[in-house]
Amino acid sequence: MAPRANWKGFLKVGEVTCAVALYTAASTSDRIAFHMVNRATGHRMNRQFVDSDTGKPVERDDQVKGYEVGQGDYVVLEPEEIAAAVPDTDKVLAVSAFIGCSDIDSVYFDKPYYLAPADRNAAEAFALIREGMRRKKVAAIASTVLFRRCRTLLIRAEGDGLIGTTLNFDYEVRAAEGAFDSVPDLKIKGEMLDLARHIIDTKSGKFDPAHYEDRYESALADLVQAKLEGKKIEPRKPARQEKVVDLMAALRESAGAAKKKKPAARVRAKSAAPRRKAS
Repeated sequence: MAPRANWKGFLKVGEVTCAVALYTAASTSDRIAFHMVNRATGHRMNRQFVDSDTGKPVERDDQVKGYEVGQGDYVVLEPEEIAAAVPDTDKVLAVSAFIGCSDIDSVYFDKPYYLAPADRNAAEAFALIREGMRRKKVAAIASTVLFRRCRTLLIRAEGDGLIGTTLNFDYEVRAAEGAFDSVPDLKIKGEMLDLARHIIDTKSGKFDPAHYEDRYESALADLVQAKLEGKKIEPRKPARQEKVVDLMAALRESAGAAKKKKPAARVRAKSAAPRRKAS
């Protein structure tokens, strides 16, 4: 069964236009989800909004959004007022520029989507845009209204289609200086740097997402199954405290261990999760 498109519109490059469909490339729908349950009755609980002052429940028709401008002072926005602020959409994903594929810092990447022709009539124009980008080794910057928000996308050729990644706005990305200000300016050189390079070389590989498992999800699945089977759940033992070791000694030990092992062609997790089939 073909996936359902999240959005349909038109990809426009200059005067070339083609109908496209956008599909979710990454989803959390397969994660284990929990409901809040009353321990005493086993019944599922419902969330209810209450007035923070009176403690009384508030009916849905009386619930509105408010922006706090002072302590306990709110500007109330009615649903129709918020709807009027949503930008109009012409369903056009308009390309404004082409850039090098690596010209954008990945910190601006938000969420990936697949772009494909919306119908057979769009296939030729779509292929023209895709192959032109592939041969020039460029990505496209385009803007449109997605899901009631103005969004900028980085679009690049991938296989038979295109991948469009929504980008964070500049005001959403925090400056790195705040996180790095306390990092001391140390100069690493000599044997210490040579050992670090050697360890990196012996562990070089290729990334394959199928070789990595969400261990938390697997543990939750095992936990649910154990509860269904009536098994006793043993509490986790406290983690062993690691001893503080000399950095140079640790590097030498790591380099020695690496020499004894044949370098792996790929980076593999201890337990590889099977690749999920595309839905």
